[in-house]
Amino acid sequence: MFLLSIAGLVVSAMIEPAVAAMFKPLLDTNFVQRDPDGLIWIPLVIVALFIAKGLSGYVADIAMAWVSGKVVLDLRVAMFERLLSLPIRYYDLNASGSLISKVNYDVRQVSDAATHVVTVLVRDSLTVVGLLAWMLYLNWRLTLVSLLLAPVIVIVIWVINRRIRNMARSTQRSYGEMTRVLQEATEGNRVIKVFGGQAYEANRFLDTANWVRRYMYKGKAASSLTSPVALTVVVCGLAAIVYVASKQAAAGAVTPGGFVSFIGAMGLLLSPIKRLTNVNEKLQKGLAAAESVFGLMDEPSEPDQGQGKLTQVNGRVSFEAVSFRYEGGAEPALNGFSLTLEPGETVALVGPSGSGKSTVASLLPRFYDIVEGTLRLDGQDVRGLRLADLRASISLVSQDVMLFNDTVAANIAYGCTRPVERDEIIAAARSANALEFIERLPNGFDSQIGDRGVRLSGGQRQRLAIARALFKNAPILILDEATSALDTESERRVQEALERLRLGRTTLVIAHRLSTIEQADRIVVLKDGRIEAMGTHGELLEQGGLYADLYRIQFASDGDRTAESA
Repeated sequence: MFLLSIAGLVVSAMIEPAVAAMFKPLLDTNFVQRDPDGLIWIPLVIVALFIAKGLSGYVADIAMAWVSGKVVLDLRVAMFERLLSLPIRYYDLNASGSLISKVNYDVRQVSDAATHVVTVLVRDSLTVVGLLAWMLYLNWRLTLVSLLLAPVIVIVIWVINRRIRNMARSTQRSYGEMTRVLQEATEGNRVIKVFGGQAYEANRFLDTANWVRRYMYKGKAASSLTSPVALTVVVCGLAAIVYVASKQAAAGAVTPGGFVSFIGAMGLLLSPIKRLTNVNEKLQKGLAAAESVFGLMDEPSEPDQGQGKLTQVNGRVSFEAVSFRYEGGAEPALNGFSLTLEPGETVALVGPSGSGKSTVASLLPRFYDIVEGTLRLDGQDVRGLRLADLRASISLVSQDVMLFNDTVAANIAYGCTRPVERDEIIAAARSANALEFIERLPNGFDSQIGDRGVRLSGGQRQRLAIARALFKNAPILILDEATSALDTESERRVQEALERLRLGRTTLVIAHRLSTIEQADRIVVLKDGRIEAMGTHGELLEQGGLYADLYRIQFASDGDRTAESA
């Protein structure tokens, strides 16, 4: 399709000088020599030329439109696949609105540069070359005079180029900021309404949108200089050439047809030259956008050099003197952390905020790689395992449940590549105490649940997440504060589902509500990235210390709430 478009552009470009060339026989043959045959064939040739130009232009346009769509599609797919493979730390450092802007806005700019610019450069460059060749044939002296204008035009374009590209970069950054503000406003609309943040958010959006407008205006102001300056230079040169050509015609050195044909060719040069100078704006925007697009595509994927495979996972997890520090963090999140989880054992991590609990849960599926020490699964260093194999053995249920805007069934069976029987999905939902509310939905398992499951309650979303983990049936389970935000009734149902989920699995539980982990096989108390104490619920209460303090504070708080509700 690209070659077809180029062919159409070439034909269209070659017709322009042919049209200029027809002025010579039109005047010399029909008006000077008064040849009767010329009265017939010359008009027919002109009509044929314009029909051919229209057809070739149409073919070029639709073929290039197809190419443009494919360029956008391929770039967006490649960028999306890269986003899926990027490490978690990249998302920690880059706003999601900025990434969305790259895929939506920047790709379009690259496509415009890749198609519109190619179209103009091929068609109009060939048109200019063809017209100049005809002008050289007619009068090489006048043509050489006209070529003296080229350096002036090049200097003008070069000076304006830098300004346009800088404005394009700034526009892309501000567009990303605007997208981020828009995304936050749509996702946080309930908080905005409750806390009366409408005016604040409106001002934030106005500020970012105004920067987009300002940068686009400045870029347009710079690019708009190119065409009038270049055309002014061309017209001044044209006036000088007309003067010289008129003197040659007076001396009998040029025929009337040749003179008109030469002036016609120069007149036809104005449009392609104007388009060639205007293409600079698209080109500079495309180049600036390409820096953004290919900068993302060149980001390194998650390190996945492991070759080890997991055939049957028993679920023995060992942290051996593990240390970890987040990028830009002042203090290590973990410092010499050592812990072994035996197959089928439930181990709970507790401690104050910032003690390293969530970091432990993030290191196990290798969302981050440890700085020092070793993390083993069934005796194998996890860095030597393929990421797909490692993560296939792990299920995650967190407080912030991520559900997709799809059906209930699709969310439960999410990530499964094999054919799925509906009975398997129903069994997982039943074990998660989710079957009752699913059957009450308008379309049951085929009901759409909305963005992030907005059409479901918090407890229902948690039970769907548990059903998803049950369906996956992985030997290792991570529960990251899975019941901390639920009411008493929802917590009871979710807790029952979690008990079934934990059976036969190595389970790592992170909890702030200590009442939910009293039955854990071991409780590990963390403080400042180190293990403060370890034991069962009863043993830790007898020892006193941090766990007993946390339990007494929470028990007293729960007692106060119970008394108030009574």
